[in-house]
Amino acid sequence: MAESWNKSYTLMHKNVPVAEIELDEATVSISAIGQVYSEKHVPVGIPVKKGEIDRAALNEWWRGRAIPASRDGIQEALLELNLSETQKLLDKSYGLSLSDQYWISPSASNLGWSTINFFDNPFSEDVGNVLFGKSSLDAMSLMSPDNTSDGWLKKKWAIMDGKRCLVKGGSGATQQEPYNEVIASKIMERLGIPRVPYTLMEQEDYPYSVCENFITPQTELITAWYVMHTQQKPNHVSVYQHYVNCCEALGIPGMTEALDQMIVVDYLIANEDRHQNNFGVIRHAETLEWIGPAQIYDSGSSLWFSKPLGWIRADGKLTCKPFKPDHNEQIKLVTSFEWLDLSLLDGIEDEVRNIFRGSLFVDEARSHAICQALRGRIERLQEIIHTREPQVWVDDHSSDVKENIAYSGLQEEDEWGR
Repeated sequence: MAESWNKSYTLMHKNVPVAEIELDEATVSISAIGQVYSEKHVPVGIPVKKGEIDRAALNEWWRGRAIPASRDGIQEALLELNLSETQKLLDKSYGLSLSDQYWISPSASNLGWSTINFFDNPFSEDVGNVLFGKSSLDAMSLMSPDNTSDGWLKKKWAIMDGKRCLVKGGSGATQQEPYNEVIASKIMERLGIPRVPYTLMEQEDYPYSVCENFITPQTELITAWYVMHTQQKPNHVSVYQHYVNCCEALGIPGMTEALDQMIVVDYLIANEDRHQNNFGVIRHAETLEWIGPAQIYDSGSSLWFSKPLGWIRADGKLTCKPFKPDHNEQIKLVTSFEWLDLSLLDGIEDEVRNIFRGSLFVDEARSHAICQALRGRIERLQEIIHTREPQVWVDDHSSDVKENIAYSGLQEEDEWGR
C-alpha cells in the first residue's frame, strides 16, 4: 500500500487568507485545520465554534467541489486521466472554481489570486475534452475549472469570444435537457423573470446548451443548501420556511418574490430536479454583502425529459423538489400571483416547436406532445390562480421533501442536525 502524507495549504478567499489546512495526499481530504485567520470569510454554512472550524463540515464542502461520481462518462474519463477518483483533480487546479472565489495556496508559495484565477486568466480545456469523451494524445494540463464543476450531466467550461461559458449535454435517448434549458429561458424571458439565458449548439449532431457564466470576479454563488445550514432547522418548521428564515436572518433581499417566480416556472415546465444545489443567492466576494437571489439556472430536468411519449401529459404524476415532492403541493407556497400574466405565454408552442425542429433526438410526435402538455400546465395554473381563495399562511411541514437527493452528489440526504 502506498504511503500517504499531508501537504500544507492556506485556504484562501480571493486575496484573504482564511485558515491553514492540511490535505491528505491519498484522499485529498482535509486532515487537519490549523490557524484560522478570518472567521467571516469561512465558507457560508460551515460552523465555527470558539474560533475552530468544524472539520467534518469543511470536508463536506471541499468534497462537494469535486466532480460527482455520478457524472455521465466519468469512469472512462478517470481512466484517461489516470486517476482513481474525481477528488484527486481538486488540488491539481488549487480548488479554483468559476462559481466562487475560494482556492488553496500551497504553503511557502508565492501564488496570487490575480495570476491564477479562471475569471481573468486562460485555462486548459483538456479536462473538459476528456469529460466529453475526446482522448488527448499530448501531455494534458489539469489547470481547469472543470475539476470543480458539479452536476451529473456531461459538461465543460470553454472560453467563447472572451467569455466564460458552460457547455452542457443531454442524457438518454432524447438528449432533451439542452433544448429544455433554452425553452425554460424563453418562458422566463416572456414572463419577465430574472434568468440565465441559454442558447443551443450542436457538435457531431448532439445538442448542447450554452450559457455565459453569471458569476463575476467580484461575486459568488452560495447555494440554498449552504444558506440553509447557517441555522439549525427546528423540527416544526418546513424546509421552505427555514430557507426564508435563513435568508431573512442573513439580510438577503427579495427572497419571497424570487421563490414565487421559481416555483411558478418549475410548475409550468414540470421540473423534476430543482434540488438545493441548483438555486441560491449571490454575494459580493470582497465586502461579503448579500446582493440577492441568483437568477434561475439549470432547468434541464424538465418537460418530461426522461418520460416515454405516452407519459407526456399535463396531469401526469411527477416528482418534485426542493420543498414539496408534488408540484400541486409546492405551488401552494406561492405567496402572490399578482405579478404573473400567463397571457404572455400565448403562442409559446410555436417557439417550442422551432427549438426542437431538426433535432435527431426529439421527433415531431414528441415535440407535439410536449407542446400540448405545456399548454395544459399553463391552463391548470390559470385555474389554480382563479379558484384560489385568500389564505391564512400556515407553515405545514408534514408534506415536505424528506430527502433532498441532488444529482450533483453533494449530499445524499437532508441532514439538518449538523
